[in-house]
Amino acid sequence: MQPQQSIRSFVLRQGRLSDAQRRARESLLPQYGIPYSENLLDLNQVFGRQAPKILEIGFGMGEATAIIAKMHPANDYLGIEVHTPGVGSLLRLIQQNELKNLRIIQHDAVAVLQRMLPLECLDGIHIFFPDPWPKARHHKRRLIQSAFVSRLCTHLKPGGYIHVATDWENYAVQILQVLNQERQLRNTAKDFAPRPDYRPITKFEHRGLKSGHGVWDLLYCKY
Repeated sequence: MQPQQSIRSFVLRQGRLSDAQRRARESLLPQYGIPYSENLLDLNQVFGRQAPKILEIGFGMGEATAIIAKMHPANDYLGIEVHTPGVGSLLRLIQQNELKNLRIIQHDAVAVLQRMLPLECLDGIHIFFPDPWPKARHHKRRLIQSAFVSRLCTHLKPGGYIHVATDWENYAVQILQVLNQERQLRNTAKDFAPRPDYRPITKFEHRGLKSGHGVWDLLYCKY
């Protein structure tokens, strides 16, 4: 597949980096981070074992990522994020929870997919609450587009899954349409799926639910 240069998985925004996050990034990224390169990764070698491999794109501050990794020690998790405060935050959680099954790449996910991940190396992909770009004129910047989903599918093993969650109904409808159009995928639900037990409700999501905001989960498997 030719690289889709028009796809971007993020827009880099300035955010406040706390001293604790800065220290965590400086001291822990060499241990738990994977430098970006144009060489294919051997994920079994990275984690030192054979186990299901789950990719998370855009883990934010890493709260849910750390909980999932802690609750599922039989799986290995690779998180990709560009924003330094979030990377520092998750590194602190890795240390605090002594997580051995979680690694981080601080880089654009599209480039990582194109250059670092082998074909059919993943058992699952998580994309939780991607930037909704709510203004209509910005919808073209949304991450979940047909070309990007097709790229994701090349890295999934047969039977692997893609799980997307969003709290924007308009985006949820668009994601449903895009995933339904991908011939390599089948929906595990009629439309939207119940929240799987492995996806925790974060503090941010809980506040939204209390305010009456909806959350939509989409769970698809590769044929």
